[in-house]
Amino acid sequence: MAGNSFGQLFRLTTFGESHGKALGGVIDGCPAGLELDLELIQKDLDRRKPGQSAIVTQRKEPDTVEFYSGLFEGKTTGTPIGFAIHNTNQKSHDYSHIKDSYRPSHADYVYDQKYGFRDYRGGGRSSARETASRVVAGAIAKQFLGDMRINAFVSQVGELKLDKPYQELDFSNIESNAVRCPDTEMAQKMEDYIKAIKKEGDTIGGVVTCVIQNVPIGLGEPVFDKLHARLGEAMLSINAVKGFEYGSGFAGVAMKGSQHNDAYNSDGTTQTNRSGGVQGGISNGMDIYFNVAFKPVATVLQAYDTINKEGEKVTTQGKGRHDPCVVPRAVPIVEAMAALVLADFTLLARTNKI
Repeated sequence: MAGNSFGQLFRLTTFGESHGKALGGVIDGCPAGLELDLELIQKDLDRRKPGQSAIVTQRKEPDTVEFYSGLFEGKTTGTPIGFAIHNTNQKSHDYSHIKDSYRPSHADYVYDQKYGFRDYRGGGRSSARETASRVVAGAIAKQFLGDMRINAFVSQVGELKLDKPYQELDFSNIESNAVRCPDTEMAQKMEDYIKAIKKEGDTIGGVVTCVIQNVPIGLGEPVFDKLHARLGEAMLSINAVKGFEYGSGFAGVAMKGSQHNDAYNSDGTTQTNRSGGVQGGISNGMDIYFNVAFKPVATVLQAYDTINKEGEKVTTQGKGRHDPCVVPRAVPIVEAMAALVLADFTLLARTNKI
């Protein structure tokens, strides 16, 4: 299996399966001398871990990260940073009913066709549990980025949508509720809705919005490695993501150019920011903001029709511990992938000119 690495200079390679002994990764290219706050890394992992509230999967995993290389006396050494997160609460028997059949909208069928073999326990490598490794690497990247600030939050669950512009939101409220929506009134509506969906044995999708502030001018390469293109690649690599838009996004197509253009101030900033902080594939110093759309979790705890390995139609039912809505736990994953992109481009920017 190829494609387990992300980044050019700041590079992450992940390994492990949902029901294997451990997940983990190797970070290559992190500069030496970076003093790491290991508690902040674990804090981000805790934001992603299962079992943290009534509206997420009840799998109980401590998700404690252990570092095996690349750190000495609290600082990075410049050598590869190796780490692992051990699985402790696997219930593989929950998946025995799909050993010979395929769950609709999962990777089961294509894995079998591509490799001739699959780990049906929780989806194996295709499980969203793989993203725990990304959160560790992203937490390190955040500390490398210094003054840059990355804040993601849930802005939509089903048809419940937060319409306030992000400038009117208090990001300190994001972690004050289980949904991770900074508007407390909307957060309660979202939480109640997710609980109702869960009671039905069904699932629902949503949107995570991300805002990146204090970004310097000049990150991004102007042809194939545009900053927004790499951010899009990063977000679309996350399990269950179906859409990515930055800046004015799809709404921009309804505007005239004279309306859409961001007029300059004398200091080089812009009066509006429909460009989303990126012009010509390069950061312009304004806030970068984008939306990431997540589909409903494919595993529903209802009876469904599918096929088995012989192509015969069968009826089965979802079992096990699953998220009724993935977006609350996806918030730190979106932040992590954004941090990895920015860390990579920060290092690349040091090669641009003397």
